[in-house]
Amino acid sequence: MGKCISLNSRERRRAKLSAAVRFATAFRALLTTGALALLLASSGHARDRLSGDVQRIKMIGFTVADVDREADFFVKVLQFEKIADFRVVGSEYDKMEGVFNANMRIVHLKLGDQLVELTQYVSPPTGRAIPVPSYSNDAWFEHMAIVVSDMDAAYKILQENNVRQISAYPITIPQTNLGAAGIKAIKFHDPEGHDLELLYYPPGKGEPSFKKPTNKLFLGLSHTAMTVGSTEKGVAFYRDLLGLEVGGFTFNTGATQEVLDNLFNDTCRVTEIVAVSAPPHIEFLEYKTPPGGRPMPADTRANDLWHWQTSLVTNDIQAVTDRMRAAGVQFITPDVVSIPQQAQAQLGFKKAVMVRDPNGHAIRLIEE
Repeated sequence: MGKCISLNSRERRRAKLSAAVRFATAFRALLTTGALALLLASSGHARDRLSGDVQRIKMIGFTVADVDREADFFVKVLQFEKIADFRVVGSEYDKMEGVFNANMRIVHLKLGDQLVELTQYVSPPTGRAIPVPSYSNDAWFEHMAIVVSDMDAAYKILQENNVRQISAYPITIPQTNLGAAGIKAIKFHDPEGHDLELLYYPPGKGEPSFKKPTNKLFLGLSHTAMTVGSTEKGVAFYRDLLGLEVGGFTFNTGATQEVLDNLFNDTCRVTEIVAVSAPPHIEFLEYKTPPGGRPMPADTRANDLWHWQTSLVTNDIQAVTDRMRAAGVQFITPDVVSIPQQAQAQLGFKKAVMVRDPNGHAIRLIEE
């Protein structure tokens, strides 16, 4: 009886391994052939749930040079709430971030129900600054979009605080763009040059959580948007490997898009990637024109100021890590890192692994 049970167990393990190999092989084929383009016409595509599939987006984070100055900007100008301020140091964090001898001061900010993580490196010194000029079609571009209840009032606050703008003024997406018609937006910079966006959703558009009666002007985070060279490769990673879903699509072009991005002859394919109905979500920005967007530096490290890391929650981090490794994903963290118990409550998770998606953006998988 014992031998039969042992044999069945081995057979089950072999079957699971075989399935994982088949999945990884198919995933690599999608990345290299672009075959997913045929599937992007429908957002209703689904696959069976796999162990470790992402459940939600926990927080959006990026590296800063002066965390006090940055936190003051978000709190005093954009009405975020500062909820945590702490330091971490140790080999676990070296491995997690891919930066040797890391000593980090981390500030958590909250707006509505969403979290932002600011990370300042005490050691080693802060890395390279965001290139100047930078444009939305450069491959390192990433921003987060802040939802407001009144664009005119929010824009007045930007002007009163002499905030540096990317867009010359807030734009309204025209009626010809059915998926986004009536949305108002403006892009701007924080004090260190990180890209931000204000969004106003007209009636009938936007997440229901942003439609509740309130007297607040700044409501929460809609999404983080990242420039991609290939939407198909991005979908293959986030949907078919991590279990997120493809949401809406728009193709943005014309004078309003040019003003929004400060790009002449701007045409951009926008694709939503969602985990659950609640925000935030991820957006791909694939610029068809203008040409000339610069690539993500191959030697990018987490202490460089253009580094963003979006934290995705999984309930089986080892399973998704094994799946990513079999699929040939680029790892920043060598393997799953267990966070020391005294820092788990501060960071908000127990285990982590950071990778680069096929377009070069850093993604941190976490297990709470």
